[in-house]
Amino acid sequence: MIVKLTNSGTETMKVKAFLQANGFSHRLVSTIKKTGQLLINTKRVWPTDAIQPGEQLTIRLPKEKSDPHVPFSDQPLVVLFEDENWLVINKPAGVTSVPGPSNRTDTMVNRIKGHLKRQGSQDLVPHVITRLDRDTSGVMLIAKNKVANSLLAPQIETHTIEKRYLAVVAGQLVSAAGLIDKPLGLAADGIHREIQTTGQQAQTKYVVQKQFPQFAVVQVQLLTGRTHQIRVHFKSIGHPLVGDALYGGPLDLGLTRQALHAQTLKFMDPLTNQPHFFEAPLPEDMRRLINVQK
Repeated sequence: MIVKLTNSGTETMKVKAFLQANGFSHRLVSTIKKTGQLLINTKRVWPTDAIQPGEQLTIRLPKEKSDPHVPFSDQPLVVLFEDENWLVINKPAGVTSVPGPSNRTDTMVNRIKGHLKRQGSQDLVPHVITRLDRDTSGVMLIAKNKVANSLLAPQIETHTIEKRYLAVVAGQLVSAAGLIDKPLGLAADGIHREIQTTGQQAQTKYVVQKQFPQFAVVQVQLLTGRTHQIRVHFKSIGHPLVGDALYGGPLDLGLTRQALHAQTLKFMDPLTNQPHFFEAPLPEDMRRLINVQK
């Protein structure tokens, strides 16, 4: 794994301070010191050395080896964007994001590993940033190495990665826009999530885009990222997602999964300080559901 950073400022800095100013945690700097290399031009340097304005720092870390318990998959992968640090894909409904006890062979992580192997990547440990439920489709962001994953952590912790979804919810909403602010926790059955006064804070903003007799099409923005957040929040206000059997959504409108699609994703690339914006087109089943009502 090789990452390059340029001191674009006007001040000479210690390498450690330069790394920390670019979002490297103390733990990551220690990992680089113990297992990697730091170079300016072709000269090896240490965290206590200086980096001059305009100089480029090269960070070398050992490759991340494939976990033998997570096999490669040759199943298809729809790539929206890829560079040396990030992979953005359009996930289909019906595929789980990460391996679990019931499926270790064909999840999105297995497919991503297969893609990375075909690309000749030396780092074969995908770091999933935005995980989606099995039956939710749309944009997923993956860090291709531990440095990118670590540098994006502050944006994850502060919920500044902007995620917008398109959902189809049952019934007619009274308000054209709103904020659902209700804490969520795990139900006693260990599967469902539910509103709990002692749960984690959860906030969901929505705007109604189209209203039909039986359902509404809403754009949803997550201000927090709890498991099943959108599904539970809309159920809590009496408008479960169409096709959502787990949370009581109507199953007679032609959709066999929850009508939820991760439509757009925006984040600031911590390695280049450039914004990224991605959009995944609406899948055929949701498009057909909406068009039938027109």
